[in-house]
Amino acid sequence: MARARIDDAAGTAAVHDWSVGDGGREVRARAVRYTLQVLAERAEGNTVEVRVPPFGAVQCIEGPRHTRGTPPNVVETDAETWLALATGVLTWGDGLASGRIHASGQRADLTGHLPVL
Repeated sequence: MARARIDDAAGTAAVHDWSVGDGGREVRARAVRYTLQVLAERAEGNTVEVRVPPFGAVQCIEGPRHTRGTPPNVVETDAETWLALATGVLTWGDGLASGRIHASGQRADLTGHLPVL
């Protein structure tokens, strides 16, 4: 069963509320899920899994399809870091250099896909 799609108005409102410090866990969760949704829509594919625990994960970017076990290309980060990346507050390079992003695999690079908003 497919996940429910977050409406663009509700998603952008959650991202806005997060960016100005309004709202709590529910707003942050909606903002993360919405920005992951946008990434998956814009970079369709199954080569890289992007994880933002505990709020969500998506597969994206064209290339070899992953079907079983741990994906060979994984990006994982916390919610605050993901939202900073998704909105352009943090660059991919700065996130990697600071250790805020954990990326493994040859294709685990989102440089050309960020920011999403």
